[in-house]
Amino acid sequence: MPTETFFNLPAEKRSAFLDAAIAEFANNNYNDASISRIVRQVGIAKGSFYQYFSDKRDLYLYLIDLVSQEKMKVLAQHPPPDPHMGVFAYLRWLLVAGLDFQFSNPLLAQIGLRAMYGDAPLPAEVLAQIREGTNQYFAQLIQQGMAQGDVDPALDADVAAFVFNAVFTSLGDYVLKRLRIPPEQLRDGDLQPLGAPEAQRIFNEVLGILERGLGSANADRQPPI
Repeated sequence: MPTETFFNLPAEKRSAFLDAAIAEFANNNYNDASISRIVRQVGIAKGSFYQYFSDKRDLYLYLIDLVSQEKMKVLAQHPPPDPHMGVFAYLRWLLVAGLDFQFSNPLLAQIGLRAMYGDAPLPAEVLAQIREGTNQYFAQLIQQGMAQGDVDPALDADVAAFVFNAVFTSLGDYVLKRLRIPPEQLRDGDLQPLGAPEAQRIFNEVLGILERGLGSANADRQPPI
């Protein structure tokens, strides 16, 4: 974690350093990320870096923590409109809230993806805990959907949770690449691509596939967003 020296930096310098570090780890796998490039981008001596963090891994783990903090902030800004809504209505809320994070923080979102699927040096037990927690979250959602009659009770809840997890983890990145949206545009606060007709069509198509593929024949269908 950062030293007191880092937190005592003027806000502008601290922000510039973090911007450079986030871009470096978002655009490169861990092994390819370079402290030399970060300090060169910021215009500081490499020795200054070691006054802020003990090593590259220390900086990386701090960025992972930032990913979690920022995602929680975004989700807190989008509370579910109805705590008793059906599972597919809840998924629509979760999709919009999750994509808001990915679209408004594309570089942090990319760091999160690399942490899960790249060469990140997360301790095995930490990585396993993250994956297990996510799988449990979606498994509970599936079980709730089965109890409400929204999800076919004959399905394997673990497999359904895996499908949900895979879709929601990758959808934002997929939309960015498919629509050729530059991350810089979103990072600067332009969320217009989220409401573009083609983006909405993709979201509705994904949700429709999930609902038609997982929904119980007796479940009430929710209108598309």
